[in-house]
Amino acid sequence: MKQEGSKSIGLPLTISIIAISFSAIFVKWSDAPASILSMYRMWFASILMIPIVWKNRHEFKKIVKKDWFFLFFSGFFLALHFVLWFGSLKLTTVASSTIILALQPIVSLVGGFFLFKERTTLSALMTMGIAIVGAMMIGWGDFGLSRDAIMGDLLSFFSVIAVVGYLFIGQTIVKKVSHWLYSFCVFFFAAIILTIYNVGTGVDLVGYPGKEWGIFLLLATVPTVSHVINNWLLNYVNATTISMSILGEPVGSTILAMLLLNEHLVSWQIAGGLLVLLGVFFFLTRQNRPIPQAVKEGTITQ
Repeated sequence: MKQEGSKSIGLPLTISIIAISFSAIFVKWSDAPASILSMYRMWFASILMIPIVWKNRHEFKKIVKKDWFFLFFSGFFLALHFVLWFGSLKLTTVASSTIILALQPIVSLVGGFFLFKERTTLSALMTMGIAIVGAMMIGWGDFGLSRDAIMGDLLSFFSVIAVVGYLFIGQTIVKKVSHWLYSFCVFFFAAIILTIYNVGTGVDLVGYPGKEWGIFLLLATVPTVSHVINNWLLNYVNATTISMSILGEPVGSTILAMLLLNEHLVSWQIAGGLLVLLGVFFFLTRQNRPIPQAVKEGTITQ
């Protein structure tokens, strides 16, 4: 792994939040099935990364048989996350999905405690609570009890579990190889899994208009940048910190939905957005120590 200088996690996390905020907008613009959106997002992202991966192809030697097993399941969890979350967005508004999305830091915190014996502080829990309350305020105004809305909420909840599983695996594997190689392998496996799923369920793989292919490409570039950044940051922070930063996505997505989808905001949603930003800011400020000097073979000096 190349050496990294002393950097702050704040700027890359901000870029990550902005990039991933466009994901829901692109899904809303599309009429293609959720599994097709997910599949082409992963195929295009994999293809775009080939030049970088080829340059670093020597790192494949670092991957042992057990690592390939984890990479496959990381791809499986990512594919599952996309299918479930994109599916939920077909059934509910962008804002309402934030209620379930707000559970991601909690799921990550619980999983980190049981899997990695990670601890946290009372102040971190308090700032996390502030952000979660804010995220729920954003979505509560559009929360529905219709059959479609409830199904959308369930899909969103299971997508949260899937993405946390993906992050936990990455937290372990990304320290062995570069984030570029890890991201490529996971995206590639996710693309294969989604292709098998679409073929097995009889979903049309082709025949989509030019507008849809443009959306597929947009999904593979803009929001996927967030996943690459987050995979890199897993060298320095845990999955809970990444999950906490992702709470900024509802704020960005809701603002973009207001501007691009004509979804309206009310006063408590604005207040909720401010609470999210406040909570995320103070949480990340406590985590925002300089990134330490990385040494060869993927180890980090503390």
